Amino acid sequence: MANSPPTPLYRSIYDLAHQIPAGYVTTYGQIARLIGCTARTVGFAMAALPPGNDIPWQRVINSQGKVSLRTDGDGNILQRDLLEAEGLQFNQKGRINLKKHSWIFSEGLEGSKNERDKHP
Repeated sequence: MANSPPTPLYRSIYDLAHQIPAGYVTTYGQIARLIGCTARTVGFAMAALPPGNDIPWQRVINSQGKVSLRTDGDGNILQRDLLEAEGLQFNQKGRINLKKHSWIFSEGLEGSKNERDKHP
């Protein structure tokens, strides 16, 4: 099962996650609303990614701007490390400023924009 291709739902989730550039994040809930599933399903899809994939899974975080804890204990540490390596900063409560770093998907989902890009 690990080598089977992703379902169409998971493929749609991965396609959106793949659009998020370094230095930006989105939430499980935002992807879920765009796809028409639950935030938990988005989390399951990210957890199902095989090692060595090219999907930037680390850029999908929870609605509080935090990295969600993992049962294995290491995934959340790796996720935070990867995000910090991309230049994202966490505050003392372990949150990323979503107003500053949220990736806003365009309506057509062909490309995306960020609130900061609207105002020079």
